[in-house]
This record gives sequence, C-alpha cells and structure tokens, in this order.
Amino acid sequence: MKINYLILILTTIFMVGCTNVEDESSTDGKTGSQDVTTVNTNENSEKEETSSTVVDETVVEEKPTQSNDELFSGYKRIEVDGGDLSGSREPNVVVDIGYGDREYWAFTNEYGQLVRVIAEEIILQDDRNEPVLSSGRYYSDEAKVPGVVSDVLDEGHVIADSLGGVSNAYNITPQDSALNRHGDQAYMEEVIRSAGGATHFEAIITYPNNQTQIPSSYKYTYTLMGNEIVDEFDNVNPEIVNASLGSTGSDPSNSTGSNTSGDISSVDTNGNGQVTIKEAKAAGFSMPITSDHWLYPYMDDRDNDGMVGE
Repeated sequence: MKINYLILILTTIFMVGCTNVEDESSTDGKTGSQDVTTVNTNENSEKEETSSTVVDETVVEEKPTQSNDELFSGYKRIEVDGGDLSGSREPNVVVDIGYGDREYWAFTNEYGQLVRVIAEEIILQDDRNEPVLSSGRYYSDEAKVPGVVSDVLDEGHVIADSLGGVSNAYNITPQDSALNRHGDQAYMEEVIRSAGGATHFEAIITYPNNQTQIPSSYKYTYTLMGNEIVDEFDNVNPEIVNASLGSTGSDPSNSTGSNTSGDISSVDTNGNGQVTIKEAKAAGFSMPITSDHWLYPYMDDRDNDGMVGE
C-alpha cells in the first residue's frame, strides 16, 4: 500500500510539473505572436510615412505649374501661329509669342489691346540652328494690326526677331517708324543683343483710349548683368521731339578734339565737355548708355561696369 501511495504521489507531481511547463510554453508562444504583430504594425507605419513623403515631394515639383496658373488667372490661354498675319486679337487672353521653345507671354485686356508682355529670360535668335530668313527674320511679314498701314507707322515688334519674338498680332503694335528703326525701341533691342540677352523682361503698353490699337507709350523693364533697366518712351518720332526741344544732332565737328564719334555740343548744355544722365535724357537718349555707345566716353561710369544710368 505504501508503495502504491508513493507511486501515486510521484505520478501526480510529475503531471503537475508537465502542466506548468506546457502553460509556460503556451504563454511564451502568445507573447511571441504579439511581438510579431507589433513589429508588423511598426513596419506598416513606416511604409505609410514613406509614402506620405513621396506625395509631398510630388507636390513641390508641381509648383511651377501652379505659379503659371496664378500668372494666367483671369486670362484664357490660346495658341496662335507665330506667322499669323491676322491683325485681330481676342480679349483677355494670354499667348506664347516666343519662337521655338522660348516662353514669352503676351496679355490682352478686355478690348483686345496688347497691354503686357513678359519673359523670364530673353534668348537671342540663333541663326545657325533656327530657320532664319536672309532678312534676319523668322517670317517674311508681320501681322496687320489696325493702324500699321501708314506712312509713319511700322509693324513694330514688342520683342524683336533678333531677340526670339514671333510676328503675330500678340507681338506687334503700330509703332512710329523712326522710333522703331533708330529710336529708343531700336536702341533698347541693341543693348539687349550686345549683352547676350536679358532676364526679368516686362513690357507695359499704354493706349490713349480703348478704341485704338495704336499705343501712346511703352515702358520696358529688364535686367542686364544684375542691373535693372527701365526704358520709358512715347510712341512718337524722337527726331521731332528733339527738334521741339532744340536738341537735334549735328554733323561731327572737326574741332571736337578727342571726340571722333559725334558732336556733344547739342547734348552738353553747360559746355563743360562732360555729359550727365539728365543732359543725355533731355537730348532724347534712353538709359543705360553702354561702353560701345559714342556718348559713353563723355559720361561718368562711377561703378565701372560698362553702363551709365542703369
């Protein structure tokens, strides 16, 4: 009997011990399963965070498009062939008037008048790689904007062919012939060509009323070599204006000494042999005066950057 009791007690102890081991093993298994679940959750969280970052980066890349949308707000964007000779314009539209891949934007008001032209960068004509005619133009003719059929008005480009502009009505205004060919307009274009281009270009075009397509004045703002240039002039013959001011030019004088390019007597009003910015402007010259201009040697370029009056 004693032996039987002893065997029974040992058996009971053994069974209890096995049960505890199984419970501990079962508990360990649950804990392990919980750990795995936690790890998976963290991994999913990390993945979600990474996806969110990618989306944010995509939004940043789309900002330029949003910027253009803001720029064109209130205007309908249309496409017009660069050589379209039609002189009519749609109201409240924006048109790319840059030749090739250039982006030059022209804006009209509610009356169809061309009132603003902007370009982040002016890229000069490339006659080696672009189909430029022997005349130096992209197209053989310009748009017939009302008013250009005149003895004294040209089909004036806001941004010239040489600066990469097209010839449709969104880049053409009826402009005084003398102004366009050898006045302030021509001089501005030459300055930009000589500098190899320009940045932050803007033209503001003003009209005397809302019925005409002939501007009364122009204001050009652009940046050359880090300097902001502002050119403002009326749509008139500069020679007539100079004559009315008593500042018409004259033939070069042999008694000018070192002056071999022109006679400054009509510009140098105080006769001191030097020309101030005020005197140059009064004589009809637009700023800046660059180092290749005949007036430059008689002016004071204080920062020695090759430009006076910038």
